[in-house]
Amino acid sequence: MDKSILRALGAAVALMATGWPAVARAPQLAAVRGLETGEWELRGRGRGAETRRLCISDPRQLLQVQHPGPLCRAFVIADSAQAVSVNYDCGDAGNGRSDLRVETGRLIQLRSQGISDGAPFAFAAEGRRIGACR
Repeated sequence: MDKSILRALGAAVALMATGWPAVARAPQLAAVRGLETGEWELRGRGRGAETRRLCISDPRQLLQVQHPGPLCRAFVIADSAQAVSVNYDCGDAGNGRSDLRVETGRLIQLRSQGISDGAPFAFAAEGRRIGACR
């Protein structure tokens, strides 16, 4: 048998031996790596937009603001050091698409839309890290 086939089979067996949770882990995204954790303020844009504060322990949480809690399953559309676009699925809680642009480790621009608890949502916001979580 060809050595490359044996290597591929060995890799597949090793992957199965580690278990499926390793495959389902949330992706590491270049755009959010430099973002600081802590308390973030998201200021919505447009008429009637709201401002909300979030305690962020993992910057990927900024990609699913309408679905707080555990990170949902994400499908990366595009990822660079300055921007990321993802579709995500949270099962019965809903799904969404988020486009995040990093200006600095403490300043982002965010657009998100999708379905949360059976209702549609869409928003654009500027996010700033304002300090440590309270």
